[in-house]
Amino acid sequence: MNSVEQHLKEFPYQIILGSNSPRRQELLKSLGFTFLNKPINADESFPIDLLAEEIALYLAEKKADAYAEDLKDTEILITADTIVWCEGKVFNKPANFIEGKKMLETLSGKMHEVFTGVCLKSGNKQTTFYDVSKVYFKKLKPEEIEYYLINFTPYDKAGGYGVQDWLGYIAIDKIEGSFYNVMGLPVKELYQELIKF
Repeated sequence: MNSVEQHLKEFPYQIILGSNSPRRQELLKSLGFTFLNKPINADESFPIDLLAEEIALYLAEKKADAYAEDLKDTEILITADTIVWCEGKVFNKPANFIEGKKMLETLSGKMHEVFTGVCLKSGNKQTTFYDVSKVYFKKLKPEEIEYYLINFTPYDKAGGYGVQDWLGYIAIDKIEGSFYNVMGLPVKELYQELIKF
């Protein structure tokens, strides 16, 4: 057994992922850690004076605070929140087709930023961090936007799209920064922070 394998096997904490997102579950599993998944349903409102990464960090902490059980010192709860930021405005999950269409029309032909805030919390300590990626979209045709919203119903995704599905394939010219951060979890930073914890 090599040292990385041993480190992952002997990781001294029980990891709990507080997320409904199948993408976050898949990414954490791919990192090699074993974990329990306990989704948290937290209210996702935030103070209107917060900007960009402040929103993602605030919501990640809010989700951690909404965890219903008492955390032991030997447990680490991971919560995260991803937002899309474009032209000084936040784009969370669209409520419906009309909102999704408006979002994608705004992102079309432009660069936007994707911020993911992450909170790690145990019984006796807490740390937060974030990552940012720049995503460049080509100009989208109205029929492409409509096809996507009807067939892929991306209403659980910040900005109204998934980087790993059809719109990601046809719309993204380039990404500066982590692809996985756009998916919803900055795995490189998360790995480093868990090892440090």
